Amino acid sequence: MTSPSPSSAPIEQLSRAERLLDLVAPKLQLVETELARNFESSIKTIKDVGDHILAGGGKRLRPALLLLVSKMLRYEGHRDVTYGAVVEFIHNATLVHDDIIDEAEVRRGRTSINYRWGNNLTVLVGDYIFMHSMSMALAEANLDVLRLLSTTTIKMIEGEILALEQNGRADLSVDDYFNIVERKTALLFGACCRIPAYLVDQPDAIGQSLFDYGVNLGICFQLIDDILDFTSSTEVLGKPALSDLKEGKLTLPLILAMPRATPAEREKIALIAAVKSFDGIDPAEMLALVRKYETLDETRAIARDYANRARAALEPFADSPAKEALELALDFVLERDR
Repeated sequence: MTSPSPSSAPIEQLSRAERLLDLVAPKLQLVETELARNFESSIKTIKDVGDHILAGGGKRLRPALLLLVSKMLRYEGHRDVTYGAVVEFIHNATLVHDDIIDEAEVRRGRTSINYRWGNNLTVLVGDYIFMHSMSMALAEANLDVLRLLSTTTIKMIEGEILALEQNGRADLSVDDYFNIVERKTALLFGACCRIPAYLVDQPDAIGQSLFDYGVNLGICFQLIDDILDFTSSTEVLGKPALSDLKEGKLTLPLILAMPRATPAEREKIALIAAVKSFDGIDPAEMLALVRKYETLDETRAIARDYANRARAALEPFADSPAKEALELALDFVLERDR
């Protein structure tokens, strides 16, 4: 999780991010090296796309969590670095496929891979990254971790299918929404936090607590993402504001607002989602709508609840700098602006 640049983030957020990363900064740099090494290929296009992905940066939150949990469990070795690269590869593979599905032009403030290289090549690159991540995990010969990653990846793809089936629908229920979020986003967070318990042979109960921490953090992360889609800007977020609705996705603030909205308001939401366009409708109306029904505040309150659940999952662990950093990660996710 690279720290935001001084010119683009508040001092207090920089301090929080730096404190969060300080304990694992050397190993996180090794993850970057591992990512670059595994994008090396005799096929120039694979290396070019890999360079493009790595140059885009990203929060590296998932490998950072894996490294922090490993440190909390006093793991000593290099496998946490390898698995940190594996989970980041899996994450990037999903982003590559997402951009094809969403016909996105921008990712992390830069031209998306599909927009630059075309869908045909991009879907193959996404498949390559997925399979390469599994090859890396297989080389470590830990069947428990491999089983966890393969199960998680299958559920993530199921989440993508569910999301695609629901795309353009304005009648998405809260339960439907959380089912998709858990599969698409939260389970990989859970896996990141569960893997270190396998590296030091911890009891299943310990592994479950770590998994619960990660899943709840992942849901919290997505809820804040939903809020930022309404409140942030292209310059800060790296993608256009209100892009979710324009792509036909109803996120929690609008799902909560739908039963409270007037028939005319519901019709506008349904129209935008169905045609995937704001033609004839001012996007500011959608921001005004979620503010009118206070669903941004409600979504933030729900995010805090999931953060508290994640915090509770850490209670079995002794106090340590690594545990403090994992608790700090919850505040970082809740208060992030990108």
